[in-house]
Amino acid sequence: MKTLLTILGLLTALTARSAGDWPQWRGPQRDGQVTGGTWPGKLDANHLQQVWRVDLGPSYSGPIVVGDHVFTTETKNKMFEVVTAFDRASGKQLWQVQWQGSLTVPFFAKSNGDWIRATPACDGERLFVAGMRDVLMCLDVKTGTELWRVDFVQKLDAPVPDFGFVSSPLVDEEAVYVQAGASVVKLNKPTGEILWRALKDKGGMWGSVFSSPVIATLDGQRQLVVQTREKLAGLSLDTGNVLWSQPVEAFRGMNILTPVTHQDAVFTSTYGGKTIGFKIAQANSKFTSTEMWTHKSQGYMSTPVVVDGVAYEHLKSQRVMAIEIATGRELWTSDQSFGKYWSLVANGDRILALDQRGWLFLFRANREKFDLLDQRKLTSEETWAHLAVAGDELFVRESNALTAYRWGDVRTDANAPAQETSK
Repeated sequence: MKTLLTILGLLTALTARSAGDWPQWRGPQRDGQVTGGTWPGKLDANHLQQVWRVDLGPSYSGPIVVGDHVFTTETKNKMFEVVTAFDRASGKQLWQVQWQGSLTVPFFAKSNGDWIRATPACDGERLFVAGMRDVLMCLDVKTGTELWRVDFVQKLDAPVPDFGFVSSPLVDEEAVYVQAGASVVKLNKPTGEILWRALKDKGGMWGSVFSSPVIATLDGQRQLVVQTREKLAGLSLDTGNVLWSQPVEAFRGMNILTPVTHQDAVFTSTYGGKTIGFKIAQANSKFTSTEMWTHKSQGYMSTPVVVDGVAYEHLKSQRVMAIEIATGRELWTSDQSFGKYWSLVANGDRILALDQRGWLFLFRANREKFDLLDQRKLTSEETWAHLAVAGDELFVRESNALTAYRWGDVRTDANAPAQETSK
């Protein structure tokens, strides 16, 4: 009987996951990529249908989707931070946890609010949620029961970050990686024990990192790639030792993009700096990082997606650029300008972009031109949080709501031609 229940449990979990998950910042592989049926070429209500919507307090952190759960955060009454689990199919609240821990950010960053910022991460059993005052919570997925909590300000004698805990947690095997406590930290996933601490800085105004870590294999070695307020670096997953590093120029340290890797190259772009490609190489067990090229364009908050070696990047100028990662050659820059921020998700040669003004754009990855297929105004609310795409569903975190959509006509033939754009 016990064996039968175990098998049934596994089948249930596999069935839930078969619809697709979005378990962390920028998706399953943390690269803004999803696989599955080819998206329709239109975004009208016949092709993208609203399923449910729930009202919430404000948040910058994106929703995540695991199994039959959807998780999102909010700030309430400028005092409490909250994480809520919703039923994926209906939007019904399953559980909610709140704690006192909000933060007031500096005046020049206040125009869009003091809300919770980091996107949670989930391994299917545990949910990892970052609170603004440099606190990481580990909760049971089914019940919301707190399993452990680490206050990095107390634990590491670090200053409270001026901009809050912005970097999103990264879960890998039995570890959780965060950029918190004026440093980069690896924790034991089941217990919250700190295993190592690296790249310690002075904290405060200059210690509040905006970027989030990724794991990449560069010249044969799997490593943690991080961007701080002043540099880009690769760290040993086992020890936290710095394998290589490069200074990165940015106005007020606004290195906001998550590092993008392609083959043995690392791509970044900064506000007040430029767009850069670095080559990472290893010889005699020592790594080197070499600047391959630079481009005068400046990124801002939007992390690009890469399709066939081309990065599709939303710029500080609010235009979109396609640039070859291997050469730094600009293929095109759009004539049209958009909002201040895009969250980007790619599926094959199609890319969704959620603008912070509530507009959703669908365009084709095209080396020749900006190839817009369709666009749709989803909401009058702002949408700064990252779009989540799981199976045939889209989840949009508006400033004061969470809305679920479902594709109404998804092709299963990856080579099927795109439909014409709606007029």
